[in-house]
Amino acid sequence: MKKYGLRELINDIHLWLGLASGIILFLVCLSGTLLVFEHEIKDLFKEDFTVAVSTADKMSVETLAEKLKGEGQINGITIPAEADAPYLFSIKTDPKQRRGSTFFVDPYTGRFQKELKSSLDGFFMAMFRLHRWLLLDMEVGRPIVGIATLIFLVLSISGLVLWFPKKLRWKHIKTGFKIKFSANWKRVNHDLHNTLGFYACIFLVVMSLTGLCWSFQWYRDAGSAVLGAKIFGNRGGGPKMESGLEEGAKVLSVAEILGVVNKELPYTGAISLSLPKTKKGVYTVSKNDASGFSPVITDKLVLDQDGTVLKKEIFSEKPLNVRIAALIKPLHMGDIYGTFSKILYFLACLIATSLPITGTLIWWNKLQKKRKRNKGKAPRLERA
Repeated sequence: MKKYGLRELINDIHLWLGLASGIILFLVCLSGTLLVFEHEIKDLFKEDFTVAVSTADKMSVETLAEKLKGEGQINGITIPAEADAPYLFSIKTDPKQRRGSTFFVDPYTGRFQKELKSSLDGFFMAMFRLHRWLLLDMEVGRPIVGIATLIFLVLSISGLVLWFPKKLRWKHIKTGFKIKFSANWKRVNHDLHNTLGFYACIFLVVMSLTGLCWSFQWYRDAGSAVLGAKIFGNRGGGPKMESGLEEGAKVLSVAEILGVVNKELPYTGAISLSLPKTKKGVYTVSKNDASGFSPVITDKLVLDQDGTVLKKEIFSEKPLNVRIAALIKPLHMGDIYGTFSKILYFLACLIATSLPITGTLIWWNKLQKKRKRNKGKAPRLERA
């Protein structure tokens, strides 16, 4: 009788958990694959807003704001690093709006256009709901996806263990790095599952570990405790600070505020500026270094209306645990290194989508082989 050891136990755990969660994991991974390039795909179906670059100076933010005055309350402005890119104004066109609408503005001419909805908005919203809640009610779908993600984490780790052969010799290990396309389809299917799963494993583990932060409060609290930093700690909209200026004190123009920003953060990059909404309001600013390694990492400032720096946060100067906690979302979505990491995540998600299919086929082929073997055995004769 064949000995049942630790490897056989891991194999059975991998098999039955995979079969039990296969359909859910397929749907979650498929929707995740499509969401990686959501913005890029949607932009293909939108009308381009071109900027008429000229030798003339750009208009001041105040002048541009005056042109947009009739559209509603301006909440914030994003000023890109590129000379040929439009300014983005966030405008609350309706008091009931939560975040406001985005307006593209040509800083040279003042021409503006409200961001048009993409024909794919509905499709990607459905993919988002499928990815997060399986299109179910949030309270029902979120824990189901969370449990499936936990299973996926176990599958990724157990799959990596099973990838290593029983005999750890190079001639056996190297076969796991390639797919033998010249073999029959069953062998090719096995290699697709085994080899591609190995290459995608590290990305799948990162996606699983970070994805659980959205599914379970206990996991998020535990992660915050382990890191020693609050995960999703800045969801409240940033620091709640008020202006300390006295009545009648001199306030700076937006252009002068931007001058302070560039002095405090002396590098080229996109600037997002949240405007004061009341007399006691302050400017909150984030700026990304265009020459930096990540397009999602920003330094932050809080400025009083006279340009006094009330708070300054340089990302690279924060403790490592705080930086990791702040990068949970881009680590999960794949945009931490821009297009390069998005391509890697897209391929990893595509592989993850295929794993339930190839894994089920491996199980089915083994089941059929076992049935044929049992069928071919001669029946045992009973003694009279």
